[in-house]
Amino acid sequence: MTVWRDVIGQDAAVATLSRAVSDPGAMTHAWLLTGPPGSGRSVAARAFAAALQCPSGGCGECRECRTAADGTHADVDVIATEGLSIKVDQARDLVTLAAHRPSVGRFRVIIIEDADRLTERAADALLKALEEPVPRTVWMLCAPSVEDVIITIRSRSRQVRLRTPSVEAVADLLVRRDGVDPPMAMYAARAAQSHVGLARRLARDEHARIRRHDVISLASKIRTVGDAIDAASDLSTIATEESQASSAERDAAEKARLMEILGADPSARTQPPHIRSQVSSLEKEQKVRATRFSRDMVDRALVDLLSVYRDALVLQMGVPTALVNEDSRSVVQQVAQVLSSERVLVAMDAIGTARERIAANVQPLLALEAMALDLRLPR
Repeated sequence: MTVWRDVIGQDAAVATLSRAVSDPGAMTHAWLLTGPPGSGRSVAARAFAAALQCPSGGCGECRECRTAADGTHADVDVIATEGLSIKVDQARDLVTLAAHRPSVGRFRVIIIEDADRLTERAADALLKALEEPVPRTVWMLCAPSVEDVIITIRSRSRQVRLRTPSVEAVADLLVRRDGVDPPMAMYAARAAQSHVGLARRLARDEHARIRRHDVISLASKIRTVGDAIDAASDLSTIATEESQASSAERDAAEKARLMEILGADPSARTQPPHIRSQVSSLEKEQKVRATRFSRDMVDRALVDLLSVYRDALVLQMGVPTALVNEDSRSVVQQVAQVLSSERVLVAMDAIGTARERIAANVQPLLALEAMALDLRLPR
């Protein structure tokens, strides 16, 4: 067992990172790990951090490896973005943290899981720390692609590219790590298009599978303008439900933990002003996180919808490739039969445009309505 056991389908990246652990000449102070969603960027970063702290270079068994991997190591800090961006104040705090010597480990490691969400001012604040590195401090920045990171940051970082793992590799991970039945693991890996986190959720949550099936079914139901408006509303609702299902339990746990720390009585009808202020601040942070997560869920629903038209093209072209939506083959066949290849491509372009508009802060429902009008099937 090693720290790299859950970094699946990334042999080249693992080789590069492992060499840096064992060879000081291959090590540098800043790394940029890029790869498509679900490729395991943050998993690879945590594994790398664990290997750097481990006396054996990543055995996966010792205390250093275990605490680095689960986020409790004193010298490994993981910054997971909960808002829509990483602000300059957060970046300045990280620069201050980076100047401290490691307390118990070999390195101080700072992992920024969404470096693409750094604002321009935040990136500028980090720049000096990257230009004048502190000995024994290592930065690990994660982003979907090199182009998503501000050029001044990426030019000062060593780049490691991850790729989408195979469906079989993801299914094997679900079986080995999470105890999922092999048939369910294969379905989830294929439906998630090898996105490890989503595959795990689909394998373990029946409601998530139902919501995904509802999204897929929309492709065969949009025929009129009214259908398009209804479909856009349904997509928005499905994404909201998915977001609420994912965050409700965590929000409640965070609030309960805060009340416990403050020594407050959760059943009291009113709370002292200082407690109300703390609770209000937490609720505001949770609201910002919910906004971001809801948009992420809309984007994921659009990726699922896009897979229907991808499958339709596969059927039309007669390509011997497995369908993403084999379990919804009837929906795919209907789309393939009533739309020409050109119209399928138009639909795929419309979905891509909607994703770009939502990423650019367009109101999601408006972007979805405009998209759905281009997805109408012939009457």
